[in-house]
Amino acid sequence: MQTTSTATVSATPDQVWSVLCDHEGMAHWGPGLKVSLRKEGTGDRNGVGAVREINAPGPAPAIVEEITAFEPGRKLGYRALGGVPLRNYSGEVVLSPSGAVTTIAYTVSADSRIPVLDRIAVAGISKVLLTALVRRVRAVAS
Repeated sequence: MQTTSTATVSATPDQVWSVLCDHEGMAHWGPGLKVSLRKEGTGDRNGVGAVREINAPGPAPAIVEEITAFEPGRKLGYRALGGVPLRNYSGEVVLSPSGAVTTIAYTVSADSRIPVLDRIAVAGISKVLLTALVRRVRAVAS
């Protein structure tokens, strides 16, 4: 199953990209987040093959993700290596410029084990991540 959430921001794709590809900077997306780069990517430290660890406050396990697509100013993709309850979880963010704004499409995918619950979870994750990204972009771009 897959769901996509979209939003438009008054920022250039480069401004959005600077927030999106800064893995350690994801700590600014929400209170109490701690993000570290476990492994650098090929060609760019944040690029394909990079592995990031995201720790949220509370007892939940760390989320570990590997970057699978890295097209500066256009697309970032990742897949979960651990820490998420969804099987084959992955995400992709695509940036599309239009004049003075950029449309952000955040797609989240996972295999369904419990169809209704998984569909709700995937849709919620997509919206929460997009909202956090948009807020951070607006803070940086203003």
